[in-house]
Amino acid sequence: MAADFEITLLGTGTSVGVPVIGCPCRVCRSEDPRNKRTRSSLHIRAGETSVLVDSGPDLREQALRENLTKVDAVLYTHDHVDHVVGFDELRAFCWHRDTPLPLHARPSCMATLQTMFGWAFSSGNHYSGYVKPDPRLIDGPFTVGDLAITPLPVEHAQTETNGFLFEAAGAPAVAYIPDVKSVPPATFGLLRNADILIIDALRAKPHPTHLSTDEALAVIAESGVARAWLTHLSHDCEHHELEATLPAGVRVAWDGLKIRA
Repeated sequence: MAADFEITLLGTGTSVGVPVIGCPCRVCRSEDPRNKRTRSSLHIRAGETSVLVDSGPDLREQALRENLTKVDAVLYTHDHVDHVVGFDELRAFCWHRDTPLPLHARPSCMATLQTMFGWAFSSGNHYSGYVKPDPRLIDGPFTVGDLAITPLPVEHAQTETNGFLFEAAGAPAVAYIPDVKSVPPATFGLLRNADILIIDALRAKPHPTHLSTDEALAVIAESGVARAWLTHLSHDCEHHELEATLPAGVRVAWDGLKIRA
């Protein structure tokens, strides 16, 4: 299985992306492609199983860039705009399916999706070109094909939010938490099962709803994971400069990064 396991960071940016519209800062003007960050999203492949995490506003661009043609399920971390508004792009993954596309989300996020995209969830949605969702509420661990998935509840603003722990036979256990301010003790217990952690590290300066770089490093140290990647990065983070300050085993993620067993 390990040879058929791959994580792709589709996007590693914060809610406004990098470069930021109208910003003349050196990171926004950087020619280094690793400083160009679309909104945070992840794709995981395990054997024949293909799973997308979040459908942000850059999903079309990300899918074309990575030649992503098949998705078996979509998982949602939470209902903030930068994680859901690419919903309509999911229709490309529905056209060749015989059954609706499973969408896994916590109750509040599912309610938001059903409100924002009511046409898709409507019983009158018969047009073949539309997204055909199969809503599935997250209330504990579940499986999608070859993947065992455990939700990782975290605190992020006032929004019901979780990351995910992915486990597949013969592959490293990967935890993905793109939006978080604090990690509850029960979730730390689950993180200790991970071999790799991909985690929010917005910027060096503290933020009210996201981990700063130092806060993210503290979570990584407490979790005990051997390998970690920082994601959901703002234009305050210059890739090479930030990476030069990090301890062994911790690196800065970039759009298109692939993590294999």
